[in-house]
Amino acid sequence: MSAGDQQPAHADHGLRLATELGPLVVFFLTNWKAGIFWATGLFMAATALALAASYIRMRTVPVMPLVTGVFVLVFGGLTLWLHDDTFIKLKPTIVNLCFAAILGVGLALGRPLLKIVFASVFALDDEGWRKLTIRWIGFFVVLAILNEIVWRNFPTDTWVSFKVFGIMPLTFAFSLAQLPLLKRHALKDADHA
Repeated sequence: MSAGDQQPAHADHGLRLATELGPLVVFFLTNWKAGIFWATGLFMAATALALAASYIRMRTVPVMPLVTGVFVLVFGGLTLWLHDDTFIKLKPTIVNLCFAAILGVGLALGRPLLKIVFASVFALDDEGWRKLTIRWIGFFVVLAILNEIVWRNFPTDTWVSFKVFGIMPLTFAFSLAQLPLLKRHALKDADHA
C-alpha cells in the first residue's frame, strides 16, 4: 500500500471533524454577528452541507450525525417558521434524551447498541458493553439537564456559547474518562490488525 493510498483515511478523520465542528462554528459566529434566527438558518444549511459532504466523500453518513442533522433541520425549521428560538434551544435536550432512551431500550432488550456500533473499534466483554452503555445513558441525561438549565436561565448568547464550547469539550472529556473501563474490559484474545 502506497503513502497515497493511506492519505484518504487521514482526510476522512479531518472531514469527520469538520462536519461535526463546522456547523457549530457557523452557528456561533452567525449568532454573534446577526442573532439566533440567522444563526439557526445558516446552522441548518451548514449541517445539510456537512452531511452531504460526508456522504459524497465516504459514501456513508455516521448514525449520530445523521440523527442530529435531522433534528437540526426539524427544530431549526420550527424555530424559523414560528420565529421562536425555544425550538432550537430544546433540540439538544431532545436529542440527548432520545440517545439515552435508545441506548436504554437496547440495554433492556439485552442488545447493547454501542456494541453494534463500535464492535469494529473496541472488543469488550459483555459486562464492559453493559457498563459503557449505562455510563453513556447517564451522560446523555446529564447533557440534557445541563442544556435545560443553561437555556432557561441565561441569555441566548450564553446558551450558544455553551452549546458550541461546552458540550463538545464535555463529551471529549467524558470519552477520555472511559479509557480505563475500555482497558479493564478489553477482550484478551482480541486482535485488531
